[in-house]
Amino acid sequence: MIGELIDPALYEVLFPEGISRYAIGGLLVGLGVVVIYLGTGIIAGASTFLESTLSYVSDQERFQRYRFDRDWRVLFVAGIVLGGGIYAIGWQGGGWTTDVQAWRLLLGGILVGIGTRLGKGCTSGHGVCGVASASPTSVISVITFLAVAIGTAQIVVALGVTP
Repeated sequence: MIGELIDPALYEVLFPEGISRYAIGGLLVGLGVVVIYLGTGIIAGASTFLESTLSYVSDQERFQRYRFDRDWRVLFVAGIVLGGGIYAIGWQGGGWTTDVQAWRLLLGGILVGIGTRLGKGCTSGHGVCGVASASPTSVISVITFLAVAIGTAQIVVALGVTP
């Protein structure tokens, strides 16, 4: 089926190690979102859950609004971190490496954090939950995320920037 949609040569370039890891990851994310929604009625946006962990260390009102139900949200955030660690140990031989310099990772993380605040959510909240619930705001947000990401990638390639 994929071969009908995408030229097989392009498929090999886009997914050199196959598509199964992406499919399994997507299924697990979807299952997690469903479990959280059915169990709590809350849309599972990772940025909001991460923000709720700040209620332990900050007295700001925007963080404190989560203090009454933050414990399970902390477990969610810990699960994201542990899931990455388990993947690294189990499938990447004990860790993963990148050629990207630390300052670029830090700057990228800061920019993603700023974008998440400006966009009032992240890709898990808008992209997984919002689009699935046909939220116009989330659809526009996801289109914006993708357009900016594609444009940035094209500029970086055109400039010849490497990791």
